[in-house]
Amino acid sequence: MPKLNDMQSILLSTAGQRDSGSVYPLPDTLANADDRASKAIAALIKRSLMEDRETDDAVSVAREDGDLRYGVFITPAGLAAIGLGEGEGAGSDVTPPMPAQPKPERQTKAAMVIALLQLEEGATLAELIVATGWLPHTTRAALTGLRKKGRTIERSKRDDATCYRIVAAG
Repeated sequence: MPKLNDMQSILLSTAGQRDSGSVYPLPDTLANADDRASKAIAALIKRSLMEDRETDDAVSVAREDGDLRYGVFITPAGLAAIGLGEGEGAGSDVTPPMPAQPKPERQTKAAMVIALLQLEEGATLAELIVATGWLPHTTRAALTGLRKKGRTIERSKRDDATCYRIVAAG
């Protein structure tokens, strides 16, 4: 069972008791806590205990985007988090969870630098700067950081420019 703070428990319980499964309108006990409630809702969405989806119910609207209206609804995982299983609490309006999509591996700038340095021809400082959008001193600091982490970086010349390449360990 996930650990929930009081605000999150109130929001999930309120949505779980409604047939639509909507968290909106907020309960009267949270009338003056809009900012805190917004943060708690964002945290619940991030944990997949609630979801932001399109709605036609005017009472359930959390935000509008042009002609589209969106509300925040409890998910089956949210129902389970507050101890409500199937057939209890929110009605059939709650959609079943979508199959989990594997998250693409996050491409960081540091990973991009390493990938460029592992190329057979390596990369020049200018190429690294263009790829990362970093300033020259930041790019050089990244190279220093890689050396401190135990990577061996070889320098060579290519067309009058210094070229950097990670030497394979072994």
